[in-house]
Amino acid sequence: MIDTIKKHIKEIEQFSADTAEAVEAFRIKYLGKKGLLNDFFAEFKNVPNEQKKEFGLAINQLKKVAADKVNDLKGAMESNVADTGVYGDLTRPGEPIELGARHPISIVKNQIIEIFSRIGFNVSEGPEIEDDWHNFTALNLPEYHPARDMQDTFFVQTNPDILLRTHTSSVQVRYMESNTPPIRTISPGRVYRNEAISARSHCFFHQVEGLYIDKNVSFADLKQTLQFFTTELFGKSKIRLRPSYFPFTEPSAEVDVYWGLETEADYRMTKGTGWLEIMGCGMVDPNVLTNCDIDPEEYSGFAFGMGIDRIALLLHQISDIRLLSENDVRFLEQFKSAL
Repeated sequence: MIDTIKKHIKEIEQFSADTAEAVEAFRIKYLGKKGLLNDFFAEFKNVPNEQKKEFGLAINQLKKVAADKVNDLKGAMESNVADTGVYGDLTRPGEPIELGARHPISIVKNQIIEIFSRIGFNVSEGPEIEDDWHNFTALNLPEYHPARDMQDTFFVQTNPDILLRTHTSSVQVRYMESNTPPIRTISPGRVYRNEAISARSHCFFHQVEGLYIDKNVSFADLKQTLQFFTTELFGKSKIRLRPSYFPFTEPSAEVDVYWGLETEADYRMTKGTGWLEIMGCGMVDPNVLTNCDIDPEEYSGFAFGMGIDRIALLLHQISDIRLLSENDVRFLEQFKSAL
């Protein structure tokens, strides 16, 4: 019986076929429900005990050789079909290649990075899963500080000290801890806040925050930097700074750009005032510098932050922020011509 199996193995190794039908007939002969392989398995119980091991090895070899032969023959036929179907007629016109579109968030982020890189700002990044120190405490928000309630936070349930970052200011803290002044960096990235999702807000969005620390940095330096940025990005040079409050800057301000009232859309976006709020800013609080081992007596600096999503909505006249995260191809195809 073992000699019979070995004879079949040799026949399988020498077998060849030119058609799918012949391959299928071969498969059924050996591997089908009523094939020879099942017959040999059924005969296993009648084999003397001293021959069972050798008989079993022979059956397994037969099964493997047959299965490999079927796969090899099928693969060769599919390859021949593909070669003939795709490459047979080289005079055929090529298939058009669909070009993808850069996401509007990426477009605006790259524009912002390019503008600030022209005045010496580099790009720094950090983890989206952050600890309490870098996200809150180092930024002049100690435990139980009421300003923490300004940001509804996603905490990790098993460890209340770990959270999803609520702003990219945490990256600035990490950068200050590992670099010495002068510091000039922007930190773009995704942030998370436990907010209701609507046409104007989302539970995750994108920010870019800037930081400049050196000797004798003043509020005038901050205003001039933001003046340059708004002119380059929006083509609008008229800005105003309104007093505001942020725990990590003092003094703090909201930045408005004069958008104008030339169209109906301008009236709608600015609520008839012509002014549009685009970011917050201020001089870095001395406590933040101290927390990051920078001497506030020697150095000063400014910081600013804006929502990339909000800027994208403005620049591309998008009415619903949810479109930015739904990955609707029809929506994204509109940006194929953008940078």
